[in-house]
Amino acid sequence: MVKKVTRPERSELLMPAGDLQRLKMAVLYGADAVYLGTPDMSLRTKSGFTLDDVVEGIKFAHAHGKRVYLTLNLFSHNKDVPKLEQYVDTVKKVQPDGVIVADPGVFQYVKERAPELELHVSTQANVCSWLSVKFWQEQGASLVVLAREVSYAELVEIREKCPDIKLEAFVHGAMCMTYSGRCLLSNFMSERGANQGNCANSCRWNYKVHMRLKDGTVKELELNEHTIELFEFLLEEGAREGELLPIEEDERGSYILNSKDLNLMPKLDDYLRIGVDSLKVEGRNKSQYYVALVARAYRMAIDDWYEDPDNWSPEPYFAELETVQNRGYTLAFHNGRLTNYAHNYENTASLAEWEFAGLIDRVEDDSFVMEVKNRIEAGDVLELVSPTRRETIFLRIYEFIDAKTGKVSDVVNAGMKPMIRLPFNWFDQEDPEVLRNDVPPMTIIRKERALTREQWDRLKLDREATKLEQGAGTESQYRKKLDRLKESTDLRNMERRFKTPRLGVEGCCGRGCNGCLIFWQDPAYAKAREIMATKKQGEMLKKNARGRAIDTLCETG
Repeated sequence: MVKKVTRPERSELLMPAGDLQRLKMAVLYGADAVYLGTPDMSLRTKSGFTLDDVVEGIKFAHAHGKRVYLTLNLFSHNKDVPKLEQYVDTVKKVQPDGVIVADPGVFQYVKERAPELELHVSTQANVCSWLSVKFWQEQGASLVVLAREVSYAELVEIREKCPDIKLEAFVHGAMCMTYSGRCLLSNFMSERGANQGNCANSCRWNYKVHMRLKDGTVKELELNEHTIELFEFLLEEGAREGELLPIEEDERGSYILNSKDLNLMPKLDDYLRIGVDSLKVEGRNKSQYYVALVARAYRMAIDDWYEDPDNWSPEPYFAELETVQNRGYTLAFHNGRLTNYAHNYENTASLAEWEFAGLIDRVEDDSFVMEVKNRIEAGDVLELVSPTRRETIFLRIYEFIDAKTGKVSDVVNAGMKPMIRLPFNWFDQEDPEVLRNDVPPMTIIRKERALTREQWDRLKLDREATKLEQGAGTESQYRKKLDRLKESTDLRNMERRFKTPRLGVEGCCGRGCNGCLIFWQDPAYAKAREIMATKKQGEMLKKNARGRAIDTLCETG
């Protein structure tokens, strides 16, 4: 008998939680549900959850009206079976809203021992068709997580043929170069099982070409200015005789298996329109910064679509996601097949022009106390990203007050987890009472990150590739930006620069930040202050051709 399932009226936002603090961060920043697991029985050996943490996390989420799904999605070996009894009996007591399972044997075990628990079929089960969804529905599943390899057209058909079961689809996060979590590369390269939660991410590694000589010796093929034009390596596949595919590598090596990160924000309205019940974000090993800002972007996007679907546009939310480090974004299998723009052959690093500056540890009578996560220097602009309001709050900071000693410095490093004080009177464009209400503990703070020319060029190339995947942009622009990236890589210019200026009269970035001595106190910016009064706090002023804020010029300048 098929179990009757009540589907939600709205799609839920499902966020990852790698530890208790990240669970709380996800809840505060807009998740409808979180998924988590302990390291021994789920597919994340780096999970920071103990069973006591699980109990506390579920209580916290339920107190905020949110759901929690526990992961039990390993593929069991004989050694795992004895652990199941204790795990399932403990899970029953904490009352999660669902248990995510992949192994059919584990599914049957949980179903028999804890029939009151809602069973979700993991993406590890590689469900790619409505036939498989119906199979799991017959077994008693309440929800099926579809494989990342399912295209949107397939998803539409699955939704039509399976209207009485909840469907979950990934919309954001890291992608696997093969069937998700089932890659054998990690097992082969490092003897770490991908489908046992211990993937070594071998697909992200740098690979180099070597030559084997006739005498059996192996030589590294050094590619430099003298040899790079002498060789070309070609691959011929057996069924395509005569069709030679080039293998490209430069002196840095090759990242032939390195997928970009999934980002379906440009297509989110399609998923909401057909009624995908749960929109899942990958990342139980990701940072607090990632969890908070990705949750915030999708929360705003989902709410705004339900408010006014006809006038919804993905641009502002996609821009917000670009503040989170990524390997470049891709639509992956959305359109049915991967394009060459879905892989990042140039670099494996995650990158963004913003970084995690810190978070609010506590709110005192006259100030915030901030936990510092990255180096901050005098003149940096901090951006407080509230979990409760849309507008962010900018503060240009000139000195750092140690919260314990009161010692003042002009730079602070993150090594020893320092705490600094941000007095309310520094926020000279904000009401202190509003600050207390809108900036609670655990509020994320970000700042601009200084990048090398190579890194800036990689960001530009990634964004052009994103345009091409979405039917915009041009191949000629993509090639031009690819050539520029290769040129900047060859130059090896490691000087780092910010997108906006730091200090001095020429240093106005056009935001009119709280506490910006240049903007708010220099008579030359009187006209700009009048214009800023008509804008939202932190909204950029218009720039001229030289990059200066036009409105910040004095009347005669």
